[in-house]
Amino acid sequence: MEKTLENKKIAMVISFRDFRDEEYFIPKDILAQAGVEISTVSTEKGIAIGTDGGEVKVDILLDDLRVSDFDAVVFIGGQGVIRCLDNNKSYEIISQTLENGKILAAICISPIILANAGVLDGKKATVWSNPMDKSAVKILEEQGAIYQDELVVIDGKIITGNGPEAAEKFAQALTEILK
Repeated sequence: MEKTLENKKIAMVISFRDFRDEEYFIPKDILAQAGVEISTVSTEKGIAIGTDGGEVKVDILLDDLRVSDFDAVVFIGGQGVIRCLDNNKSYEIISQTLENGKILAAICISPIILANAGVLDGKKATVWSNPMDKSAVKILEEQGAIYQDELVVIDGKIITGNGPEAAEKFAQALTEILK
């Protein structure tokens, strides 16, 4: 694969425990192959562990993340993400990302964090849900988002993906918008 994005940098934000492995590793591999420099961000230093046991070294603490150093900030989903990252620090980073004209992306359940940060009002977005649990869709709609039942939705500089099966398409959307 051609390294077309060698000067681009992405911060991938994960929960320290129980991030969704495919949503982190598949996009990371695709973006790295395109030449993107990736930093892994979380609330603790050390080795973060995914739901399926995947391990990744945390490069930057969430509290130390400087949005201006990156072209995009990407929130990864998983069971631990709402517990770990649905907070004022994440909201601040999300706001800074858009204020600085950077790309903001979230996959699986993590678009809830974008919604709670107030940045999806009037924007098209998707989020993880299933026939038995539409609570995430409800949260997006309550925060003013225009929910789309799609794998990946792009609205301006905001990219949302709806879960593990969207990981590859999510990464491709990021690659395209970074160009």
